[in-house]
Amino acid sequence: MANAPEKPLVVQSDRTLLLEVDNPVYPEARDALARFAELVKSPEHIHTYRLTPLSLWNAAASGLDAATIIQVLAAYSKYSLPANVVTDIREYVGRYGQVKLVSKGNELQLVTSDPAVAAEIINNKRTGEYIKERRDSCTLRIEPWQRGAVKQALIKIGYPVEDLAGYVPGAPLKFSLRTKTWGGEAFNLRPYQREAARVFYAGGSSRGGSGVVVLPCGAGKTVVGLAAMALCQCYTLILVTSVTAARQWLAEIRDKTDLPEEVLGEYTGEKKEIKPVTVATYQIITHRRRKGVDYPNFSLFNQQDWGLIIYDEVHLLPAPIFRITAELQARRRLGLTATLVREDKHEDDVFSLIGPKKYDLPWKQLEAQGWIAKATCYEVRLNLPPEIRMDYATAGERDKYRIAATNPVKDPLVEAIIASHGNEQVLVIGQYLDQLERLAGRLGVPLLTGKTSNRERERLYQAFRQGDLKCLVVSKVANFAIDLPEASVAIQVSGTFGSRQEEAQRLGRILRPKKGGIPASFYSLVTRETVEQEFAVHRQLFLTEQGYRYEILGPDLQRERIYPLTARQDVAGYQEATPGKGRHKGTASTGETIAAAAPEPQGRRREHPAAAKVIDLATWRQKAGR
Repeated sequence: MANAPEKPLVVQSDRTLLLEVDNPVYPEARDALARFAELVKSPEHIHTYRLTPLSLWNAAASGLDAATIIQVLAAYSKYSLPANVVTDIREYVGRYGQVKLVSKGNELQLVTSDPAVAAEIINNKRTGEYIKERRDSCTLRIEPWQRGAVKQALIKIGYPVEDLAGYVPGAPLKFSLRTKTWGGEAFNLRPYQREAARVFYAGGSSRGGSGVVVLPCGAGKTVVGLAAMALCQCYTLILVTSVTAARQWLAEIRDKTDLPEEVLGEYTGEKKEIKPVTVATYQIITHRRRKGVDYPNFSLFNQQDWGLIIYDEVHLLPAPIFRITAELQARRRLGLTATLVREDKHEDDVFSLIGPKKYDLPWKQLEAQGWIAKATCYEVRLNLPPEIRMDYATAGERDKYRIAATNPVKDPLVEAIIASHGNEQVLVIGQYLDQLERLAGRLGVPLLTGKTSNRERERLYQAFRQGDLKCLVVSKVANFAIDLPEASVAIQVSGTFGSRQEEAQRLGRILRPKKGGIPASFYSLVTRETVEQEFAVHRQLFLTEQGYRYEILGPDLQRERIYPLTARQDVAGYQEATPGKGRHKGTASTGETIAAAAPEPQGRRREHPAAAKVIDLATWRQKAGR
């Protein structure tokens, strides 16, 4: 018998948390849990979260203590909290800061209050090699140049280090943020941007200066970076995902700071300028002629006395950048991202080498305040044509996804969706070039891919911004750092398997507030009863954690059923919509046949194709030979 049946949460002894979606206080409970728990799966009625060491360490680093976390769980829980969960929370949260890294003269020392912890560090194979001397029962000396490697090793054995060793100031660079942009518009930091920069800088103390700010696309993370630069007042190196992103950063710096042109540099495949403020791409930094040789552009990190390094889209940080960052721990480091999710499971390296999460805000909170556009997400389920079903059935694991993702039935549906949105500006986003070429030809619009020159990309982006181009077909190069504020519709025709970060970034392309308050619409086209539908479950996990709901539409844009997320795990079956009822406002009127197969008879129930499992990406890739 529940102690408080009206509450939405069940806390289980295995550290999983079950949250009722239909409960009136679900939204506030969801936002509270997101600060210290990870969403695991999201069926339509119950969402499952898990308390993990890393989620609790990030919470501790952002200022949450164990008592607060326990209090939040108790406030929403139907039952008394399991004793072991309370104990685990106290122990895991208590581990953050149990080992501190401090500077004593010219030395770096690991300091703990527990001699047993010091002994464990010395005797563990992962960490013992880094200890040069035991000064006393609780103090261990390490080499300054091994600062990053030590932190990486310690988190692997369960000791997230609180790094208080401080930073070099870097070469000074005096400048101010403008009160009016270069174009003459009033400019002020938004309250959350100011707070994020303040928390990161921490008054210049050793408790700040390294960490990650997590904000949704369109919320102005670049401006947070500029605010951090203004606080640090030093030479700054900014690392970004592409040449387009580099030039957008430089444009923002010119527009919103009084830094003169002669101190701004671009370090890309096209230019090699090293200035007091330099924007470089990850690609050029990690470029080398062949495997087994050094990365020649790593020298950039030592060619100026950088006081601050900004890592844009830090969740995409390439492995070689982790390597060099391990040697840059004396520099202030700011990571910017919309999501800390990494499909390669290297979140602990971001924690150790860039820093823990310092600041974040729920996407829906920013939406409610008007800082990002209101968005509706749709999953449109299509049938696989009969002539392709045999190809799919006999294909190997590696080819099944491509066949489903490039389903030609999607093509006329893209046209119908675009027609339903009148004069709105539309991005059609996909993974496979042959599919995108086919769509661009059918729609009569330009196609932008990795092969498109930077000059042509800028021309197309500018035409889109000015409204001369209403629709653009783009490959995955548009996943990140593309500033197209007037785009209000995104149609995802294919993606990178089950990537949660890609789903979030693609929605982010349309989240900038629109003139006139036009809402954003995100469509994901999915072939039903295929591996693509299974991957869609995984893709949408992060967005449901942020409070987005996917409305399920059929192949003729009828509503099939509304789920808080597409939510197929743990569903025994589902009810098909009645043909002709509940039509979505965007139903096509073009006269084309949208789908090859008719809907099933009303009332027929069958097992849901993705029920009872969330696909394991690592296992799938192993089976597929990836």
